[in-house]
Amino acid sequence: MSDSRRPTLQERRNSLLDETILSPGAVKIDVQGAFIVDEVASTKSIQPDDGAQHDTRDIRLPNHKAVVSHVALDIGGSLAKLVYFSREPDSKELGGRLNFLKFETDKIDQCFQFVKELKTKQQPLNGSRPGELCVMATGGGAYKFYDEMKNALGVEVLREDEMDCLIMGLDFFITEIPREVFTYADPDPMHFEEPRADLYPYLVVNIGSGVSMVKVSGPKQFERIGGTSLGGGTLWGLLSLLTGARTFDDMLAMADRGDNATVDMLVGDIYGTDYSKIGLKTTTIASSFGKVFKMKRQGENDAEDGSGLSNGDPQPTNGSPNPDRAFAPEDISKSLLYAVSNNIGQIAYLQSEKHKLEHIYFGGSFIRGHRQTMNTLSYAIKFWSKGEKKAYFLRHEGYLGSVGAFLKRQPRNWGRRNSFEE
Repeated sequence: MSDSRRPTLQERRNSLLDETILSPGAVKIDVQGAFIVDEVASTKSIQPDDGAQHDTRDIRLPNHKAVVSHVALDIGGSLAKLVYFSREPDSKELGGRLNFLKFETDKIDQCFQFVKELKTKQQPLNGSRPGELCVMATGGGAYKFYDEMKNALGVEVLREDEMDCLIMGLDFFITEIPREVFTYADPDPMHFEEPRADLYPYLVVNIGSGVSMVKVSGPKQFERIGGTSLGGGTLWGLLSLLTGARTFDDMLAMADRGDNATVDMLVGDIYGTDYSKIGLKTTTIASSFGKVFKMKRQGENDAEDGSGLSNGDPQPTNGSPNPDRAFAPEDISKSLLYAVSNNIGQIAYLQSEKHKLEHIYFGGSFIRGHRQTMNTLSYAIKFWSKGEKKAYFLRHEGYLGSVGAFLKRQPRNWGRRNSFEE
């Protein structure tokens, strides 16, 4: 009589260990049934230390069985983005999830420390043998910090091309993950898009410290067609000088509370109304920071005349007014956010027109799911295209490169739609 009992969880894991491919990371990721986990995971095998920000939108892979023995790092000028696979610590199921973390590049040592913890704590849970962990690294920091990374982690570090990883990660999210891609606009804030059969060609606008615009014609067929140096690093740097914010998220939070009309010169300030003949609303920005010089000069004159201070600022202890305090940090933050976002949106539209690209995807750590940023980029594309084009966003927009590096360890034809053929 045959033994019909079901194998125990430990027996199944032991079987998986026997099937492990010795070269690190050479494993097929089963994405069948994958979905985004919106709730915060109830149990984390490793909690991020100070300096790490955990993205709670993990991707659940309920049908993945094989061992994963690699992690991926995309190290940019401002942020380092980490992707790693973990089993469910208290689950009897064989699946797991992709986890997403980001660190400030200035605190890269904290990132390396976290990966060391993964090496010791996550490997037994994932089924990897000691010494098998491999780091797939991309971005400029993969070269800048290569020696430091190898010495700190004591593992194999493989460097991958940044653009290759960016496109592979984006293709993965577009074709494999449900409810990942969406459009954003005031009437319909978050409308999810279904995967398209006619994926190519498209334009990807990757907004990090700077901005790269890439035309993608097919799998591994792409070229950088433009960009701008005015990106996330510009916003971060200028707001660091102009406001008291210390982190990018603090700056975005200030922008949420701001009123750019106190800083920007609007169409209504010039005409007293809209300019409907050419499609300009009263609130359309005619000149970013256009009111500053006039108001600053007026504030200086008032100070010289002893007319008091703007915005109810308290009298300085030395008795001399400070006219620069007439502008609230929140208003400055919103004005600069609009200026940078509008500029990127217009350049993206012009590139799409020049290269006849209908679909425009925005990615990169600058966006961070921030509603004002997405709304501004969406409005710019809609305005300049007269409603014929849309801006597409991703829920994991900051992790395109790191996910692409993670997928670099996959064999051919592994996805549901064979999106990543060598």
